[in-house]
Amino acid sequence: MEGMTVSEVSRRYSVSTRMLRYYEKIGLLQSGRREEYAYRMYDETAVRRLQILLILRKLRIPLKQIAVILDDGEQLKTLTILQENLKELDDELAALGTVRDILDGLATRLEERIRKSIRLDLLADGELASLAQSLSLSPMSIAEEKNMDDLNKANAVLKKLTDKEVRIIHVAPVTVAAVHRVSDSPEADCLAALRKMILECRLCERKPDFRVFGFNHDVDGVHGYEHWITVPDDLELPAPFVKKHYGGGLYGAHMIPMGAFEEWKWLYEWAQSSEEYEIDWRAPECMMGGMLEEHLNFIHIFDNDMDTLDQIMQLDLLVPIRKRKG
Repeated sequence: MEGMTVSEVSRRYSVSTRMLRYYEKIGLLQSGRREEYAYRMYDETAVRRLQILLILRKLRIPLKQIAVILDDGEQLKTLTILQENLKELDDELAALGTVRDILDGLATRLEERIRKSIRLDLLADGELASLAQSLSLSPMSIAEEKNMDDLNKANAVLKKLTDKEVRIIHVAPVTVAAVHRVSDSPEADCLAALRKMILECRLCERKPDFRVFGFNHDVDGVHGYEHWITVPDDLELPAPFVKKHYGGGLYGAHMIPMGAFEEWKWLYEWAQSSEEYEIDWRAPECMMGGMLEEHLNFIHIFDNDMDTLDQIMQLDLLVPIRKRKG
């Protein structure tokens, strides 16, 4: 294989170009440029690393642990990581099994009472407690080997957001200072500009409740990012910042740690399938139709090195929504 461009890899393996760039940033992947070719390329080794990485992500292995696995020549650390994740999964399965058995027992008992026209008093002292105590749990065994199709199906189920996991919030109309960068690392470039502006304008004193938003803003096929920070209406902005006014609106919100951008798809699919809400695309088009990322703990930008900021940063993914009619 001669090599694949970022776009080709993105299409073939159904992973966003932004996610690929993030994997490069944290050292999981490496791309290069040919002298006669303008685009970055992934060689065969990089593509194989990506394939392994994607499978491990479907197995719910954190990125920090994947970094160890990919570079673990003796594989002793890999074995420890797999065993630790298996133990955590066993604990989770046991907890879910307990919940399921209690619900199953309760449903069975209720069905019996209904057939006999006897009301089950859920508020009676000890009713649910005795039911839970009477359960006898047996360990789960998996007889057959699981293939990639099974993993993909299980992964699809685990990646489905429910109404309980999505917060409904309203973003009020705001005045923002906007900065836009187009480069190999526009997010980092914008963050550096934001940190400098906040210090120069003493924004922590003038508006201690400031909020920071961002969104992809590509230009002519080149990756770009735009950051917004809420500011007082009368604040004098240094270059290259420009003042904008955003009308806000209703959003579905889902929090992620920095880097888990694949969860954008989960939130989008939730909005598409919601019975109560529908997606409310908004102008301008460069703003991804109104989709935003809010940096929740942005204050850490002053206390940490820019290279380690991703390890603690949290984001709210925000998809614009409105109530369904009728």
